[in-house]
Amino acid sequence: MLPLVPGSACRSVLALSLRAVTTLPADLVLHPVGGKERTLDEQLKLFHLVAVVLDPYTYESSWILDTAARILAGFAGADCRVAWIVAADEAGAKSFLGELTEQAITFADPDREFIKALGAKELPAFVHLALDRSVVGIAEGWDPETWRPIADNLAEMMSWTAPTMLKTGDPVPYAGTPALG
Repeated sequence: MLPLVPGSACRSVLALSLRAVTTLPADLVLHPVGGKERTLDEQLKLFHLVAVVLDPYTYESSWILDTAARILAGFAGADCRVAWIVAADEAGAKSFLGELTEQAITFADPDREFIKALGAKELPAFVHLALDRSVVGIAEGWDPETWRPIADNLAEMMSWTAPTMLKTGDPVPYAGTPALG
């Protein structure tokens, strides 16, 4: 746990630690684009999962693509798996992400089963899952100050350097759209 510094973004980490810890079902099936379906338990055998969860049918999810791709790329060499989770079938996920499907594993979630299990209320979302399927952190909507503590905590756990959360040209913070459509 990162130290709480008054007036800092670290309050988000504290708030996350005070929430009831969600553990996702072991038998929840993930549908990788172009790959074999596996349960969440199988996907998390060796590596934590850090993912950006998107609804391809909203502008809000499209606004964050470049920024989210940069953040995920910042963890690509760490001991974690980076991923996109898209609330669409395989064809919809490919159409929405285009070449980004080749930069990180992409999971199609057409029935939003993963999103429901996660308990997400708004998309886009940034999520970190541990090997035991527990939600280490989740930030909903886009606000670099709520995404940063999750990235910093993951970086600390992975002995890695967290990527820059906000760069010139990134969108301003905004609320997400309803996660369940």
